[in-house]
Amino acid sequence: MGRAKEIIVKVIPAKIANEFVKKHHYSGKFVMNSVLHFGCFLDGKLGGVMQYGNPIDKRNVLGFVKTDNQTTNEKWNEMLELNRMAFSDFLPKYSESRCISVSIKLIKKNAPHIKWILSFSDGTQCGDGTIYRASGFKLVGINKNSTIYELPSGETIAKHGTSKRDFAGAKRKEGYQLRYIYIIDKTAELSIPEIPFNEIDKAGAGMYKGEKVSLQERKKLSEKVDSNANS
Repeated sequence: MGRAKEIIVKVIPAKIANEFVKKHHYSGKFVMNSVLHFGCFLDGKLGGVMQYGNPIDKRNVLGFVKTDNQTTNEKWNEMLELNRMAFSDFLPKYSESRCISVSIKLIKKNAPHIKWILSFSDGTQCGDGTIYRASGFKLVGINKNSTIYELPSGETIAKHGTSKRDFAGAKRKEGYQLRYIYIIDKTAELSIPEIPFNEIDKAGAGMYKGEKVSLQERKKLSEKVDSNANS
């Protein structure tokens, strides 16, 4: 894992996290309902941010995971969404998976009532969730994009939280949204089917760094790089 092991992950103020996300996230926007902000530091320099909070449609996702709790209030407070993750290029390989792992360990230690994490991968503009798969998340949804639209000006906006006036003339972008879940409490279990990763290619939902690339093509590229490095 190299220098990724040297990265220090700790809670940082929302203002600092938001400014970093605006600068480094492909959307240029942070999520207003983020409540927990982790900074990732290497050699004392902030190189990454992860923001956790409540999902927009929280009531509709609570049933995705079965736990021992039976009351609505308990279920309401036992999950978070990893709703923004942004890293700068100077961080080394494996930084994202390393930092996600550390942040989840910190959540487990300091907020033991949190039993699972939800996150979405934007297969319309960014990627199909390579980092989530490497971090032990389970794939539970591959859906055609219904929330990301493009305005006549070329600006990309999310359907949620946008006024009808600001949304005028917007067209839905072709692509996919992939849903991932990480189970923290091992007594909890999925209430919805886990989807094999090869279904991403079958659906035509493969994407990496904004480019349509299948998992198989990515594997071949990786093997080629490794071969050249060893020749």
